[in-house]
Amino acid sequence: MQAVRRRFLEASATSRDVLAREEVRRAWDRPSALADMSVRALAGHLVRATGSVLRYLDRPEPTESPIGPAEYYVGALESFDLSAQTHVEVRQKGEAEAAQGYDALIARLEQAQGELQERLAKEPEQRLVRVFKDLVLSLDDYLVTRIIEIVVHTDDLAVSVGIQTPGFETTTLEIVIDNLVDIARLRHGDRAVLQALARRERDEVDALRVF
Repeated sequence: MQAVRRRFLEASATSRDVLAREEVRRAWDRPSALADMSVRALAGHLVRATGSVLRYLDRPEPTESPIGPAEYYVGALESFDLSAQTHVEVRQKGEAEAAQGYDALIARLEQAQGELQERLAKEPEQRLVRVFKDLVLSLDDYLVTRIIEIVVHTDDLAVSVGIQTPGFETTTLEIVIDNLVDIARLRHGDRAVLQALARRERDEVDALRVF
């Protein structure tokens, strides 16, 4: 199995460990650390980061040329405005995913993880998938976007319920950080990112913000 597929499955397993914490159950109906999002909606959104892979693998394989993970995020998230339709839909889908309750959400994640363990071992290296907003990526590049979602939102969930953020593998964090920088470069340009990293006093556009 390709390395990125193993990293994805490991990251998903780590997210399950956090979701299974009693602190998440107790905080289920409380606001999360994210504006306008409950803990249950955040938990649902986190589970969707794993489950969406199965949904997209079940679609017919596209034939168009794929884009990369950074291009995916620039195309999928066009605005930082939380009232924008994309962000509203993210919150709504998270709520819908969690609507059957805490135990059902955990069970659904575990089922998806089991299916993906087998499915990802069989999918060819060059497999393409059509995903959100009809964007086309290679399967492995889409898994990179899922690793980003899992790592970022596992941290959000841990902060939301007052527990320590788990330690992800160094290679997993390198995937996330490298691609976040790539997104920043596409969104804001190399000069802005350079200044944000080395000359914060000249960072006029918050260039390292990508979501």
